[in-house]
Amino acid sequence: MTWINRFAALGPAFSAEVLPSPAREPYWVAQNAALLQAYGLPQEWLNNPEALAVFSGNGLWEGMQPIASVYSGHQFGHWAGQLGDGRALSLGEFQTPQGSYEIQLKGAGKTPFSRMGDGRAVLRSSIREYLCSEAMAGLGIPTTRALSLIGSPLPVLREELETAAIVSRVAPSFIRFGHFEHFANQADNLDALKQLADFTLTHYFDEVEHSLGNPYADLLLQVSLRTASLLAQWQAVGFCHGVMNTDNMSILGLTLDYGPFQFLDGFDPQHICNHSDHQGRYAYDKQPQIAYWNLFCLGQALMPLIDDQELAMKALEPYKEAFTAHWTAHFSSKLGLSNLTDDHAKTNMGLIQDLLKLMGSERTDFTLLWRRLSHAAPHSESSAPEWQAVQDLFLDRESFKAWQAKYQSQLQIQSDDCEVARMLSVNPKYVLRNHLVEVAIQKSKQGDHSEVDTLFNLLKSPFDEQPEFDRYADLPPAWASDIEISCSS
Repeated sequence: MTWINRFAALGPAFSAEVLPSPAREPYWVAQNAALLQAYGLPQEWLNNPEALAVFSGNGLWEGMQPIASVYSGHQFGHWAGQLGDGRALSLGEFQTPQGSYEIQLKGAGKTPFSRMGDGRAVLRSSIREYLCSEAMAGLGIPTTRALSLIGSPLPVLREELETAAIVSRVAPSFIRFGHFEHFANQADNLDALKQLADFTLTHYFDEVEHSLGNPYADLLLQVSLRTASLLAQWQAVGFCHGVMNTDNMSILGLTLDYGPFQFLDGFDPQHICNHSDHQGRYAYDKQPQIAYWNLFCLGQALMPLIDDQELAMKALEPYKEAFTAHWTAHFSSKLGLSNLTDDHAKTNMGLIQDLLKLMGSERTDFTLLWRRLSHAAPHSESSAPEWQAVQDLFLDRESFKAWQAKYQSQLQIQSDDCEVARMLSVNPKYVLRNHLVEVAIQKSKQGDHSEVDTLFNLLKSPFDEQPEFDRYADLPPAWASDIEISCSS
């Protein structure tokens, strides 16, 4: 196949050429055959020794030009200065009928931007990224994708001694907010900022309507709208990213960099999934606000090109309205309700907020509640077994029954059977809970990768019943609350 290297062609100000560091005795942990097929990549890559060498950092195919890109960013709200691909290497891009895609190796050794790090990833964190990126794709949420996962007995020291792994991940682009921040903070290199912005507009936003009269303001507007849509989808499935630094924000509105992520078990709006987030900056309920803060940082980075503060704010402000609209639409769909009139919309919002408040007060299991509600909603009899199953999730049954009566009344008023039937396609039965991935990790550490395959196949179709896997949709075990996930994860 033909490899293209458009980002590398921008020049040495944007990236450094660096060869991946070989990982000894590599072995396949998992391969994504469906993704190969979807992108028209050679099926012979499967279980191919040559592909194993390339995706473990032990070889290259002709035409590949491995690079690490430089970027900067705000981490936990503070300017961190220069960062860059410390353990990621882009091998190049390939063309598909859907467009061009870039392949990166994550964990392939040191780069000029590794700082004090070793450039490696461990099996534990690599399994988490491989599975979660594909789980998000199954949920229909924009994300980077995982092509393969390779392990190695190479020792890597984190909190303890672990073994190395390399994830091959794919996206149309891995350009981050931090790429723009990097050049905006170099007063003598603003030409590079313009070059990066023009590159992004040309290759990823070429069909954007120029509504603001300034291409860079229009770029900011489109990124704001994509980010608003993404954040609403995260909130609707109870996904916590855990480390929403500006260098972890995709310019394309993709979910990027799976570290201390978590899908909520018991619903706690203030839940902090990242053990390293001591101030709770990236708690679940703060994610939409943090995304706007990050967009503001991007807007500041683009100011030398926009050169009009009022215009930049016009590009940023639509985020708030777009997020609210997407959030309301998602949660209305989760309840099988349609906003037919303004009065309906107001009533629906009240139902959503009241239910979330009740769930939060009892730490009701997020995924189970919405799924059971999907089965109960079609039944008008409030005493139906399906409604009993929902009530069983609450200690304060009377409060829930009062909410249920209002909800069923609203369902009758709106009488849209199609919306109710569609609840099962928007409320997943299966998500990648922390305890599920922890079991897969522990088995893989013993050389048994079967649970990785099981979860991978299960989460490709998270809305299907798949009754043989019912246990994966159960309440989490007590020990799940003891799992601590940090930035090293």
